[in-house]
Parts: sequence; C-alpha cells; structure tokens
Amino acid sequence: MSLPAWHPESLAARLPFLTRRAALARAVRRFFDDRGYTEVETPYAVPAPGEEVHLRAFATTREHPDGRREPLWLNTSPEFAMKRLLVAQAGPIFQFARVWRNGEASALHAPEFTMLEWYRPGAGMDDLIDETVALLQAVLPPVARCRGVTTGLSRFERLTVAEAFHRYVGADLLAIGEDAAGLAAAAGVRLRDGETWDDLFFRLLLDRIEPRIGRDHPTFLTHWPAAQAALARRDPADPRVAERFELFICGIELANAFVELTDPAEQRARFQADRLRRHAVSGPDWALDEDFLAALAHGMPPSAGIALGFDRLAMLASEADRIGQVLWLPSADIN
Repeated sequence: MSLPAWHPESLAARLPFLTRRAALARAVRRFFDDRGYTEVETPYAVPAPGEEVHLRAFATTREHPDGRREPLWLNTSPEFAMKRLLVAQAGPIFQFARVWRNGEASALHAPEFTMLEWYRPGAGMDDLIDETVALLQAVLPPVARCRGVTTGLSRFERLTVAEAFHRYVGADLLAIGEDAAGLAAAAGVRLRDGETWDDLFFRLLLDRIEPRIGRDHPTFLTHWPAAQAALARRDPADPRVAERFELFICGIELANAFVELTDPAEQRARFQADRLRRHAVSGPDWALDEDFLAALAHGMPPSAGIALGFDRLAMLASEADRIGQVLWLPSADIN
C-alpha cells in the first residue's frame, strides 16, 4: 500500500524530482524574459473552457453578490484568454497555467496539471519550431531519459502527418481524404462498427505512428489534415492540411502548436461542427464563446502559439517515470 502524498517519506522520495522542477521553472522564465515575453495570468473559471470534442471539463458555479448564479467551467487550456490578450496587443506572452481535464489519470495524465503556453505575434510555423528547439536545448540536458527511452536533443526531426502515414501505415492519407473505408483498406485493418474517419485516424496514429517517433531524437509531427486543424489556419500552399504540429520526445507527446486561425467566420463554423460532435457524445454543455469570436472579429494579429505540458517537461528534465513524481501533492490515483 502506497503512502499518502503528505507523508514525509512520500515527499522525500519526490523531492529530487520537485527540486529539478523548480529549477526548470526558473530556467523557462529566464528564457522568455530574455526574449522579451511578458508573463501573464488569465482566469481559470470561465464561461466556455474550449471546444475540443474529446476533452471533459470540470463544472462549477459563481454566486454573484446580487444572488445570480452563473455556471462556469475550469479551463482545459488558457488559449481563448491568451488570444484575447493578443487582440489587446499584449503579445508576445507566456503563462504557466493550471488546467483541468476530467476523467484523466495515468502515469502521464493528471486531472489538474500545469500547461506552459506562449504566443508570438508575427511568427510562422518555422519560427515557432525554432523557438521550441531553443527552449528545450536551453532547459533540458543534452540527452533526455524518461520511462526507459533515451532521446538526444542535438537533432530534431520534422515529419508531416502525411509522411508518417506513408512510412508507418502504408496509406496515402491526403489522396484518400476523409474516407474511412478507403483509409481502412489502405491500412489493412477492419473498420469497426460505428468507427468514423476521425476515430480511425487516431487509432492508426496511436497504434502505428506515435510508438515509433520521438525516440532516438525529438520529432515535430507537422501539417495535420484540415479535419484536424482545431484552431490552426489552413496551409496557404496546400489547403488540405493545417499549420499545426505536435512534438514528441522519449516517445511522449509534449506539445501541440498552431499557426493561429484569425478568421472569425471560419472559427465559428469549426466551433459549431465540433460542438455537434461533442454533444452527440456527451450531451449539451456550455454556450458558444461569443466574446472570443467578437475578439477575433475585432482583429487578432497573425500569430503562432504552443501548449506544452510542463509536468511532462519536468519528467524529461528529472528522469521521472510517473507524472505524480513531479507534483507536490499528487492525487492518490497517480501518486
């Protein structure tokens, strides 16, 4: 039986990892200070925590002095709030944000964790990749070791999603398009009952691609299909894909980044499509974030932004095996 997180022996076992985490936070702040970024803080309890299809949010209620009760949600990302600040001409900005995702608990997942997000007006994908490489090389050791995998940080690989599907799945993803049966046939798998193209895309990504990237060296998985654009803009050179990347180190997904979509009409359409898919799975939830769309309509500068799991970065820095080792008071199911 494991000791509770507050037990002196339990904390003593975590303390080397936590000491490294504290030094890492200082190094990250120095990195962004040296580059002219401003550290910001945005609200955690918000009217709309995001529009992701598969993330589950924590609900809460604000009681106003006049007796009104307002439903709020603990944010799953500070993205909407930080983009409002970009509209207000606050950038470049970064934040160590506490975020919440319900139903998550594992060696790599905690229901409450720290997200390092930063946004840089005027940046493109190459700029953001270069800056991410510079950050990691500045704050991590030259060789990262985590969960039995050793990754050198002297060279970073860039691989498009289409290239990854060709190499590891044997499918021409962009030629097939959003055809679930066609993708299943090309991949040599059976399409499961009720499985959509989106479901199959992630099954193949998780089963065949992610276990084989970001191991000997970090991998930027770039240029996602437009159906997976989320809040990223389409690539002007190929509208079949979006200017989005994910980063993998030691086989772990560390970050998700976009060249930001600034068109309010397209963003509204994407939100509405995502809401229909999410509500079909989990039922109605929060209202559409009209204030965020109004901010986009006012005018957000061309920007690139990234969300990086700081707890996972601390795992890489300290050679921890479980996320609970780098948390001061982890919950019992991840301790």
